[in-house]
Amino acid sequence: MATSNRNEVTIVSFGEMLVDFVPTVAGVSLEEAPAFVKAPGGAPANVSIAVSRLGGRSAFVGKLGNDDFGRMLAAVLRDNGVSVAGVRFDGVARTALSFVTLRADGEREFMFYRHPSADMLLSPDELDLELIREASIFHFGSISLIAEPCRSAHLIAMQEAKKAGALLSYDPNLRLLLWPSAEEAKSQMMSIWDQANIVKISDTELEFLTGQSLVEDDVVMSLWRPEMKLLVVTLGKDGCKYYTKNFRGTIETIKVKPVDATGAGDAFVGAMLWGISKDLSTLIDEKKLKSVLRFANACGAIATTKKGAIPAMPSEAEVLDLLKKA
Repeated sequence: MATSNRNEVTIVSFGEMLVDFVPTVAGVSLEEAPAFVKAPGGAPANVSIAVSRLGGRSAFVGKLGNDDFGRMLAAVLRDNGVSVAGVRFDGVARTALSFVTLRADGEREFMFYRHPSADMLLSPDELDLELIREASIFHFGSISLIAEPCRSAHLIAMQEAKKAGALLSYDPNLRLLLWPSAEEAKSQMMSIWDQANIVKISDTELEFLTGQSLVEDDVVMSLWRPEMKLLVVTLGKDGCKYYTKNFRGTIETIKVKPVDATGAGDAFVGAMLWGISKDLSTLIDEKKLKSVLRFANACGAIATTKKGAIPAMPSEAEVLDLLKKA
């Protein structure tokens, strides 16, 4: 089922893919929304598509319902050049659904349907270990840690990727509504923290994990672990901060007129991982890293200028064009 030679896959993303339902009218609550349109989503899947859209070779590993929505999502991956060799279908549980809106006060509101959904039921024996071992970068979030058997599948996939020499990339992607409690969310998010080589967190996730509201170096470095090669904190319209063992700094974003921030973080991650995968010395060369992160910032900025996550993922030509104008 893969769209490209699986031996060429460089970035494998693991986790959830779902259907987001977005109101047809902006600035209203879910209760007030008159109607919804469906949009494919799920952070790890978005990252896979972001990589592919930029010209990279990516694969997605996860589980969908054997229903119309699941088949639609698999087709979206294939149509965007992402290998679906690691995708499985559940004959009983449905594909996950999420209703999401941006209220007038600027806050996002979510309602999830996962009781359980197919992505939660991926089991270790359904993993395509051969595909996972071929990754140069294995990327994941924290939502796949919420429930068994997916949590065990996640941990085994990580172990196999690492044993095969892959870098482990982690974007916690906090969605508190999905967790039994904030304490459980923090505990499970941190349970794999020591194993990640590349970590991207938002400023709000930094506050959640540290209890500190200011993005200061000592706060960020309290999350540094020996296995890490790169820790990035995204700051929305203010760009990002980067930290490595030997250097740190800030990259300003490129100003655009935002329409919808959905998927901007995933566009950033996809671009960052694609840049790193092309030249692993980027992680120890500050000049190269700054160039990759500036590209990733531009990628995230472009994603905010269009509605939806996957439709907003830019091509390399679009990013280079924006950088030329900046």
